[in-house]
Amino acid sequence: MSFVYDFSVKDIRGNDLDFSSYRGKVLLIVNTASQCGFTPQFAGLEALYQKYKDQGLVVVGFPCNQFGQQDPGSASEIAQFCQINYGVTFPMMAKVDVNGPDASPLWVWLKQSASGVLGTEAIKWNFTKFLVGGDGKVIDRYGSVIKPQSLEADIEAALQQLPGL
Repeated sequence: MSFVYDFSVKDIRGNDLDFSSYRGKVLLIVNTASQCGFTPQFAGLEALYQKYKDQGLVVVGFPCNQFGQQDPGSASEIAQFCQINYGVTFPMMAKVDVNGPDASPLWVWLKQSASGVLGTEAIKWNFTKFLVGGDGKVIDRYGSVIKPQSLEADIEAALQQLPGL
C-alpha cells in the first residue's frame, strides 16, 4: 500500500473509518497519550485543527499505551479526558500499538514512509506526528518535542497543494 487512503481503522467509538473518506485533505496523524508530559500538545493540535479545518486539514489522534503506560484508560475515558481537558473536536481513533508485532498497519506504513532521527523507523514516544498531503502520501515526520504550532508553515504549504486553491 502506498497511500493513506488504502487503510481503514476503528474510531474511538468502535466504528469503522476508511481513510479514503479523507481523500483530498491534508492529515496530521498523531499518536497521543492522556498522561504524558507532552499531553498539553492536545491544545495545540486542536488549535491547528480549528484554524485550518475549513481549508482542508484533519488532525487524527491515535491513543497509544506503549510508552510508559501513559494512556491506560478505556476508549470512553480517553475521549472524555480529551474533550473535557483540551476541548478536542478532531477525530480520535481507537487505541493502537504503533511499534512491535501488533502495530497497526497504518502506523507500519507511516513509519516506512518517513523515518525518524538517524533513519530509525520505530516511534520513540507519544505525540509523534506525520503530515500527509492531499495526494495521500507522507510529507514529513515530527518528533514528540516538536510543538504543533511549529508545523503551521508545513501545513500551509501542504494546503496550498490541494486542488482548487
